[in-house]
Amino acid sequence: MTEDRRITVVDTTLRDGEQTAGVVFANYEKVRIAKLLDELGVHQIEAGIPVMGGDEQKAITEICKLGLKASIMGWNRPVIKDIETSIACGCDAVAISISTSDIHIKYKLQASRDWVIEQMTKAVEFAKKEGLYVSVNAEDASRSDHDFLVRFALAAKEAGADRLRYCDTVGILDPFSTYEKVRAIIDQVGIEVEMHTHNDFGMATANALAGVKAGANYVGVTVLGLGERAGNAALEEVVMALKYIFNYDLHFKTEIFRDIAEYVSRASGRELPAWKAIVGSNMFAHESGIHADGMLKHPHTYEAFSPEEVGLQRQMVIGKHSGTAAVRAKFAEYGIHLTRHQAQELLPVVRATAVSLKRSLFDKELVYIYEDYFGKRH
Repeated sequence: MTEDRRITVVDTTLRDGEQTAGVVFANYEKVRIAKLLDELGVHQIEAGIPVMGGDEQKAITEICKLGLKASIMGWNRPVIKDIETSIACGCDAVAISISTSDIHIKYKLQASRDWVIEQMTKAVEFAKKEGLYVSVNAEDASRSDHDFLVRFALAAKEAGADRLRYCDTVGILDPFSTYEKVRAIIDQVGIEVEMHTHNDFGMATANALAGVKAGANYVGVTVLGLGERAGNAALEEVVMALKYIFNYDLHFKTEIFRDIAEYVSRASGRELPAWKAIVGSNMFAHESGIHADGMLKHPHTYEAFSPEEVGLQRQMVIGKHSGTAAVRAKFAEYGIHLTRHQAQELLPVVRATAVSLKRSLFDKELVYIYEDYFGKRH
């Protein structure tokens, strides 16, 4: 993927992320998250739903007044009042969202396909007259009839929409079908597309990237993949995958990824798992003897990028699967330089202790093992 193509990252942690069941951000947390996202380099921040009023409206207004580099988007139904409230908050962009799948049109909206296009068109035309950037969200696009979705997208384009948000609302796509569907929309309509993917089958990031590969120049994400049900495509995963798998560097300040992840984790009351891709503490923790030996010889044998790049540190974990190279390296950190023979003698004791405790060993425990074992020999 060439760097002359501009990929725009749209973060919706403050909207879709907060729609996670049980998650509520305090106003000051929403403001702080917006500042962190802007510092990172996110291009557009979907700050919330202005028409909710109350604290939501206050927080969005405050974010709009910060003077951030990022565009600030408000989420709206295709209702004029919603858009007017977004304008009152100071948003420079609006997402206008309506369902396009027959199951949603029939059971949720209890309306018709023609009604959907009519409501969307009126809202887009109004927003464009007000000078706003407009994303038209095709909710449940992945389950929509393709011909109708093309008709909907053409109507959005004709009304003046700047892009179509392709929503895999219940996360039923796979990367192969994502590529085909998104490529077809772009070829047939000629509109900019944003991928908005959900993680119900664990493929949100993969589907987001497949959409980008198909030609979508906008990608919707949340910190840690926070979002309804199983969540969304994770900001940190998409950014680093673009850089190291697609060779497309967004030039984000990625060294603050861990700080952002920790803050959002605390603010949302959601765990930041040690095994979380990109920002989890286990990303650069090595225990297995073969892995640790290779990593000590050259870090890139078992690391795709350096830990400092995402605000983490490399860890040598000593436990059941450790080998002599790791044990020697760990003791060298304490200023104890074991011979290979000494490490080989100590290793069975280290492994047996780890098995009995059912975990890796702390630094002090290793030192005690060393003192006890070699102390007995004298």
